[in-house]
Amino acid sequence: MQQVLGDVYDGIDPSVVETFPADDVIDPEAFRPASAAFNAGDCAIVFTPDDTHLEIALACIRRGMHVLITKPPVKTLEEHRQLMDAAAEHKVLVQVELHKRFDPIYADARDRIQHLGPFSFFNSYMSQPKHQLDTFKAWAGKSSDISYYLNSHHVDFHVWTQRGRSRPTTVTALSSTGVADAKLKDVQTEDTITLTVQWQNLGEGAGSTGHALYTSSWAAPKSDVHSQQRWFYMGQCGEVNVDQAHRGYTVATDKDGFSNANPLFWKPAPTNGRFAGQRCYGYTSFESFVEAAHEINSGRATPADFDDTLPTISTTVASTAILEAGRRSLDAGGRPMRLVYSTDVDVVPLRIEESQA
Repeated sequence: MQQVLGDVYDGIDPSVVETFPADDVIDPEAFRPASAAFNAGDCAIVFTPDDTHLEIALACIRRGMHVLITKPPVKTLEEHRQLMDAAAEHKVLVQVELHKRFDPIYADARDRIQHLGPFSFFNSYMSQPKHQLDTFKAWAGKSSDISYYLNSHHVDFHVWTQRGRSRPTTVTALSSTGVADAKLKDVQTEDTITLTVQWQNLGEGAGSTGHALYTSSWAAPKSDVHSQQRWFYMGQCGEVNVDQAHRGYTVATDKDGFSNANPLFWKPAPTNGRFAGQRCYGYTSFESFVEAAHEINSGRATPADFDDTLPTISTTVASTAILEAGRRSLDAGGRPMRLVYSTDVDVVPLRIEESQA
């Protein structure tokens, strides 16, 4: 922390008063005394391996804390519903850190999509270089996979564009293997995962269908960006095409070679020695959570007031359902999984079943 913050920016002291557990102790249950040390209305931010989110978040929620969880918040629809119920019971904000929603280009595209008629087709691709398998070797393929880790970005974005307009109905997953198995040795996991999802239009487009492909990989070669990120959306009245990785801003140095820069997400370069990334969407995704928690604590708002503006736990259910259905499809040899709803117009999945079709 001192190396990447204190030594880089003037006026930032990264020292920590107390850690749970102490630096020389390993204790996977340390989140329990940690949450107990805080008060109702305080904020908790959970960035740990995917299969640990539920227990940590529930401990904080039951303490009365507002909680921000990295994506995916959990890996199953059942666990997602547990978080929803706990958040409602304790009247706290539970938000998912989905920073794509704060990208000004994504946000503008989402608004334009509302005027492109019923949904027809969506295709996304997101990758990271294969050296990430070394970075994530402690959990890669053990507690999570590349679809949960990367597809969660664009699955959520698509779900966000379709809120109340259409709903996912069937998920079938495909995968590629070889690179991760060789690098991780003792773990077998997919290099690249594609989720193929059938969508059913509601309202204006009732009776018509759309489909989507979400692809993610952590077996890409090193290139001009850390993550290739692009998507295409087609509605029945128009289309949108976004290349998030290439914003027309390139940098080349003797030390690092050629790269495409994206300071809209994060601005590491200091301005007159000071940190100047407050307007970046990687920053505002956190800022929005803290500001919302402050509004709730002051009595000026309730957690439900942010369902229309933030990725709250109650508005991200379909994303978790799609990701879980994809994992279950892979584990079942590629068989389709069906998302079941309580009514013909409901947009919150009730459960996931193996499709008989």
